[in-house]
Amino acid sequence: MRYLDEFRDPKVAEILVQRIISTLVPHQDYKIMEFCGGHTHVVHRYGFKEILPPQIDLIHGPGCPVCILPISRIDQAIALATQQNVILCSYADMMRVPGSQQQSLLTAKARGADVRMVYSVEDALAIARSQPSREVVFFAIGFETTTPPTAVAILQARQEQLTNFTVFCNHVLTPVAMSALLTTTADSAAPVIDGFIGPAHVSLIIGSDAYRSVAHHFKKPIVIAGFEPIDLLQALNMLIEMINQRQFGVKNQFTRAVSTTGNVKAQQKIKEVFTIRDRFEWRGLGWITKSAIKIRSQFAAFDAEERFTLPTGAGQEHRACQCAAVLRGQKKPIECALFATACTPSNPLGACMVSSEGACAASYAFDRARILIQQRKLPSHDES
Repeated sequence: MRYLDEFRDPKVAEILVQRIISTLVPHQDYKIMEFCGGHTHVVHRYGFKEILPPQIDLIHGPGCPVCILPISRIDQAIALATQQNVILCSYADMMRVPGSQQQSLLTAKARGADVRMVYSVEDALAIARSQPSREVVFFAIGFETTTPPTAVAILQARQEQLTNFTVFCNHVLTPVAMSALLTTTADSAAPVIDGFIGPAHVSLIIGSDAYRSVAHHFKKPIVIAGFEPIDLLQALNMLIEMINQRQFGVKNQFTRAVSTTGNVKAQQKIKEVFTIRDRFEWRGLGWITKSAIKIRSQFAAFDAEERFTLPTGAGQEHRACQCAAVLRGQKKPIECALFATACTPSNPLGACMVSSEGACAASYAFDRARILIQQRKLPSHDES
């Protein structure tokens, strides 16, 4: 494990923190969004807010695939699960995400729906093979990272003539979401973002060049970063230097894994099976044009949206939940009145508290004790 240890070395981290501090321009604030929920988890786990000066405001972005799925799509998944003769296969996190009236796939399962947790789309294919008399629906979610396996599964199902296998497709596109975040609409003002820490796993697939149009159109710096603390500190230092010099464009800190062009074979599989949707709804960001993909018409037999009748009504968010504002980078988890009180990982009222990549879940796991001390709800070490 020495290779990992090198990217968690406290002495190297201390050197990088001091370098960052020395690079800061006095009296200038730096608002930097870590787009990916995996990076948000690292920020909280390793106490970045405690080791970095307050000039650096790390803003949590919408890069948690569980979090950004709107209530209406959760309701549709529940509707699929409750149809006769259907087995709905889902990743574990999605089973607990609340839909309208706080219903979830887990509550649907408790009422008798056949909802099964899977670790991959291959598990769903295996269930379809073993249950030929049942309709097996795979609840596909995620950014470009998880899209290639879904494409391969559909191709495999066609080759095997698995007529009882379909996909409820909810794959979305990262660069388009970045553009939406930087665009002011009639409904909401764009948050102030000086630069982005770009996602690692997504970039393995699409490559660093995929962000260049966003960086140049909005004149923002983007630095692709790995998931270890040293990766993020290096990326922050690179971003701050770019901000100071008023540079924009894309730089790649994660050169040991990410290339400029990405995984071309994976991209080809995606293009073979999927096409761009006209628009798609994101939790917190609303309807965004050309921000998601759907299954091509030649694969309609494997498209759950074509095979089944789904409800079309708008979902009902919890009235007090601030998950939408957290995903837009406009609020911190602590600013939600429900955080760590009514809304906890054991009783999530919003999607951001469900997934380990959600900003609220990460803040609850690693910051809750400090927050409660600040609120005088727990004695500090000196007071005890």
